[in-house]
Amino acid sequence: MADEFAKGLGILTGGGLVWMAISAWLTTAGFEGRQLLAAPPSDVGTYGELALVIRDVTGWFIIFGVLAFWVLIPSIRQVQQYRRSRADQS
Repeated sequence: MADEFAKGLGILTGGGLVWMAISAWLTTAGFEGRQLLAAPPSDVGTYGELALVIRDVTGWFIIFGVLAFWVLIPSIRQVQQYRRSRADQS
């Protein structure tokens, strides 16, 4: 179970770093207002649009990756272990 936690933590920190760097680059106009979650500017150009797509993909990768490694895979293993123990008792 520790390796799933480490993989989820790696996804969270690595993906979070990419998401935060792109968000800081594109959505932080100044330090007095909203910074990372502000609306991106409308005229960012081709590379800016690509960065915004990468930012969105990275955000969803973080959410689904952490859920997969911290919730889904351990719960599947628990169910498999429970089913094996029930089969052994029969």
